[in-house]
Amino acid sequence: MDEQERIAWIELALTPYIGAETFLHLIRHFGSAKAVFEVSTSDIQPLLKRTQALKSWQNRDGKAAAEAALQWETHYEQARLLLLGEQDFPPMLSEGLTPPPLLFIRGQIHQLHQPALAIVGSRHATPQAMRIAGDFASALAEKGNTVISGMADGIDTAAHQGALKVNGATVAIWGTGIDRVYPARNKTLASRIAEEGCIVSEFPLGTRPLPNHFPRRNRLIAALSAGTLVIEAAPASGSLITARLAADMGREVMAVPGSIDNPMSKGCHELIKQGAKLVENLQDIFQEVTALLQNRQQQAYKKHESLLTDESITQTTVLPASDHTVQISGLSGAIPPDQQTVLDTMGYGIIHPDTISTMLGMAATDVFAHLMALELAGWITLLPGGCYQRIKS
Repeated sequence: MDEQERIAWIELALTPYIGAETFLHLIRHFGSAKAVFEVSTSDIQPLLKRTQALKSWQNRDGKAAAEAALQWETHYEQARLLLLGEQDFPPMLSEGLTPPPLLFIRGQIHQLHQPALAIVGSRHATPQAMRIAGDFASALAEKGNTVISGMADGIDTAAHQGALKVNGATVAIWGTGIDRVYPARNKTLASRIAEEGCIVSEFPLGTRPLPNHFPRRNRLIAALSAGTLVIEAAPASGSLITARLAADMGREVMAVPGSIDNPMSKGCHELIKQGAKLVENLQDIFQEVTALLQNRQQQAYKKHESLLTDESITQTTVLPASDHTVQISGLSGAIPPDQQTVLDTMGYGIIHPDTISTMLGMAATDVFAHLMALELAGWITLLPGGCYQRIKS
């Protein structure tokens, strides 16, 4: 694409309330990002169902964010605004979800194209679990795998450090703008990953670490990895839901067992009961995913290119709850009030999350989080097309 189209693409991708699916609908319908900003309100209004999205488009609310992003790209070494459809766009993001139209990248972009394993777990991990996470990450990195995690406290931090310890590849997916380090205590780690590994964010510069941003981060962690290894996780934790997302995307899910007296082991035990691979050593991981690592990368490599012309959009994977613990009925007692409101609004018919968001005036990310919690609790089920239906009264 030419420079004008690239700038328009970045602006459209950073326009508030225009998500990945809407972005692709607009590109397909009008032919280019530049054309999206040249059409009349009457032409685009049928495609922008949310009032906020239409106003944001009319006001060109993404323009300032795009200008800042372009300046950022030229300011830092190994900084890149990576657009969907470009050759270097991670192919794994074309499977299991609607890929983000734009990624902020810092570091070694080629690490996104190596065989990858995700290591996730508790932010309040025990010293033993931290050691295990670091050891697995080091061993995987030494074998040429990229270790992917979210740079949160606990297991995430240990995983990144383990890969770097052996000068291996590690990718950190952030739930903030790529210019904000979270948690702040990981500033030194972030600097090293930017130099030796790779940092990825889909959020505009300056985006703060709000709880509803982490679901989007977690879905990218699951999507970019051929397998997800969970090391210590409480029941109904964000790590457990990330594992569920990985399974829904066709990735392998593994878990390290722990003491029955450790409440942070219960989530891993729950995963194993549900069919996750019990992992005690590196060979257990290779038995589960080695045959998939290279093959999946090759099969997926060109898929993102067809997304811009294919009539059927890859269905967006439901967003998980954030790193913060999610209350799930059946595990923690009564349904929380917000989840009950969503459930009551659904009725018993088939309904799309966008409809629920409009009816309640609730942010889409919050709706998705509540739906995931209700699905895990057995109240609702996900149907083809991204719709839901209540299955229990």
